[in-house]
Amino acid sequence: MIRSFLFKIFFFLGIIIISIIYLPSLFMKQKVVISGGKLMGYWCALCLKLFLSTDIRILGEENIITQKKFFIACSHQSIFETFFLQTIFNGPVFILKKELIKIPIFGNYLKKIGAISIERNKTTKENLGFTEKIYKISNDTDRPVLIFPQGTRTKPGEFVQFKKGVGRIYNELNIKCQPIAINSGNVWPKDGQLKANKTITVSILPSINEGLEKDIFLNLLEKEIYNELNKLN
Repeated sequence: MIRSFLFKIFFFLGIIIISIIYLPSLFMKQKVVISGGKLMGYWCALCLKLFLSTDIRILGEENIITQKKFFIACSHQSIFETFFLQTIFNGPVFILKKELIKIPIFGNYLKKIGAISIERNKTTKENLGFTEKIYKISNDTDRPVLIFPQGTRTKPGEFVQFKKGVGRIYNELNIKCQPIAINSGNVWPKDGQLKANKTITVSILPSINEGLEKDIFLNLLEKEIYNELNKLN
């Protein structure tokens, strides 16, 4: 209980301090803001190790796609992956719920790094056009788009069908997909107490090539990620 409390205090205090230090970066080049996000990722890992004795393992680094455009599809059990994946990949472009963009200062950072916002569970003109935004970013930069195909954080062992929009993105981009499974909910659960002396495993799975039918791709992606999560749990 005390360790969990200390983790939350120091982690969020650190994030606030980093945000304040990087405030001037909102008026600088985008890569400066991206470096702040990477720093937050390292801070997140450090706090987990110091206060909760969390061991963080990375498996499958040899599967990381290089020299080609790709997008990332990652399981989502906590905010850990939002921070930590920035330490592995080059400034991933997040697709996230619109409410986050509205948060003062934090939302400004998200806009600066080119995050794409959507309104969950709604059909809006903006949502219908989000694949075009993703296509443009993917073509204009070397930064991978990062998608959480479950659409929200889930509990360990919980099965949530992947959103069909992920298949649309795969079809639209016509590039490789980098699947990732992370069991962060075993340490930092969606609704519950933080747990000490546990391991978070980041499993980078073999890439899925472009060119599949979107429904076949979606079923394959879902199968690969959930099978890996079952092994990790």
